Amino acid sequence: MAPPTKLVAASFALILFAFHFSQSQAQAQAQAQAQPPEVGKSGSSPLPSPSPSPASQPIDCTAECGRRCSKTKRPNLCKRACTSCCGKCNCVPPGTSGNYDVCPCYGNLTIKNNIRKCP
Repeated sequence: MAPPTKLVAASFALILFAFHFSQSQAQAQAQAQAQPPEVGKSGSSPLPSPSPSPASQPIDCTAECGRRCSKTKRPNLCKRACTSCCGKCNCVPPGTSGNYDVCPCYGNLTIKNNIRKCP
């Protein structure tokens, strides 16, 4: 027979496991009840899928960066950086410089020492 201390320790571990398991089950049930029902699941006719918004459709980065970099002295360098930023953010600010507030993702990309990556 096991010594009493080992038996008590094993019982304690078993009780902790049971308590933890019951708490996680209660949490899962509470989360399932807190989520709102999905629209269109219980109805007889499915809802049409919404058309993608213009912002979510991919833009032509080559053309947009050509416009953005049209007045720079180093167009190849500008287009390379702009195309990289456009690919990550799917937007290019209007004009040939500035206007970063229109596309915050584009304006917030940086390289070393917090220098802006995107022209």
